[in-house]
Amino acid sequence: MKNHVKFFAMVLLMVTTIAVKAQSTDEIIAKHQAAMGSPEKWAAVKSMVTKNKFNVQGMDIESKTSVLVGKSFRTEIEVMGNKIVTVVDGEGGWMNRPAMMGGTGEPEDMPREQVKMAISQKNIGSPLLIAYKEGAKIELVSKEKVNGADAYLLKVTKANGEDVQVFVSASTGFVVKTIAKMNVQGQSIDAEVSYSNYKAIDGLFFPHTVESPSPMGGGTMAVETTSIEINPNLDASLFAKPKK
Repeated sequence: MKNHVKFFAMVLLMVTTIAVKAQSTDEIIAKHQAAMGSPEKWAAVKSMVTKNKFNVQGMDIESKTSVLVGKSFRTEIEVMGNKIVTVVDGEGGWMNRPAMMGGTGEPEDMPREQVKMAISQKNIGSPLLIAYKEGAKIELVSKEKVNGADAYLLKVTKANGEDVQVFVSASTGFVVKTIAKMNVQGQSIDAEVSYSNYKAIDGLFFPHTVESPSPMGGGTMAVETTSIEINPNLDASLFAKPKK
């Protein structure tokens, strides 16, 4: 009887493996690309402004992110009448935080480690397609359930050695979750982000709800996108560090 159980277990494992491999990594990436919009349209996006809103401990917070694609980004967050500015320009960065939030109230250089964590925000669109174009190693690991629906789990290994798990919906082709290893104050943690509510802007699809564990603890924080403007005029001076 035990031999029969082992035999059926082996058969089940083989069938599952065949079902996963029936969808190759390239096929999954191609389906994801088709879902997100044409590569030509994405390549034509040179700048973008996104406005978001979220709630932290009962406080409604709004943010605005301006991006010169591949070059610079600037995020402004309004909290209780105070503005926090974070900028990456080229390979460097600066920020301006009020004293009540641990800053000096003056523009200050961003620590190199923080720049490395934030620099990917100069790019827009799918993190999977960005990694693919940059030549990252992408492997199909398995087929999983994400919120009760089938998703392909891809392991993305970047040139810098960073590993990211990317979950692609088997039905829609959209990325529904990522899990990345991050170093925070000397500790390695799993940073999990969920994506949903995809909507088209000029034929390109963007997730309008992004959820992650709340930095204040206790549940998740949902960031809702309220508007996206593609190819607005953005002057390079917007990203330059002001003089004190």
